[in-house]
Amino acid sequence: MKRIWKRIAVVVSAVVAVTGAYVGSGAAGGTPIQDAAGGALSASSTAIAPDGPAFSIWSVVYAGLIGYAVLQLVRTADDERHERLVVPAVLSLLLNAAWILSVQFGFLWASEPIIVALLVVLIRTFTILRRTRPSGVLAAILTDGTFGLYLGWVCVATAANTAAVLTAAGFRGFELGQDVWGVVIAAAAGLVGVLIALWGRGRLAPMASVAWGLAWVAVARFEGPLVSVPTAVAAVVAAAAVVVVTVVVRARAGWVDGRAGRAAAPVAACPAAA
Repeated sequence: MKRIWKRIAVVVSAVVAVTGAYVGSGAAGGTPIQDAAGGALSASSTAIAPDGPAFSIWSVVYAGLIGYAVLQLVRTADDERHERLVVPAVLSLLLNAAWILSVQFGFLWASEPIIVALLVVLIRTFTILRRTRPSGVLAAILTDGTFGLYLGWVCVATAANTAAVLTAAGFRGFELGQDVWGVVIAAAAGLVGVLIALWGRGRLAPMASVAWGLAWVAVARFEGPLVSVPTAVAAVVAAAAVVVVTVVVRARAGWVDGRAGRAAAPVAACPAAA
């Protein structure tokens, strides 16, 4: 019975998150999230804010989360991986909805601890995914793929959210100027993406969303009301670095695993050598 309630909790949380996203998008007649809180999260609010189309990645993430919720409904009772994912998955979905509500109601200051908590939860989720194996291709796509995209995008979103909160609070960056801070934050986001690539042995999903977010930061800074060429160039370089490091690490990990497999083959073929 306890396991059933865990599965139901994931489904309910997914519904809450998707409903919150629907309301936050303005589709229900409300204010789109980028226009809420005085436009603090719009593409022209800070030097690190991504252009509007960047947020379309949420559609992919939410579709994956719904798929994950359905998948874990039909999992076997002894699936340890899904058991360990239940709590962080539920927390991430509820924190997602809480972040949208905090911005929609104008409590921008509250959005910062919420999104930081969301990032921490997703890091925990990623740790579980690293230490366990999916039961098949579909499970890999709906767990590793979805939560990998989720983590990578929230890394970029946390940087943008922090900049928006500080700007709204009157912080002027010690008078260093938007170009300097834009370059610093873009570089920091790229560094986080590189660290995830190293830690995750070249997983593609986090790379894709981090690079996607940084690319749209570059687009927003190359054109529009808040042009910052240094920030745009830094974002492009950071995105490229994340992609290159991920590909290299993934290729190296595959090569090492391949060598280990070939080395183990003679031992498996000759029990006496064990």
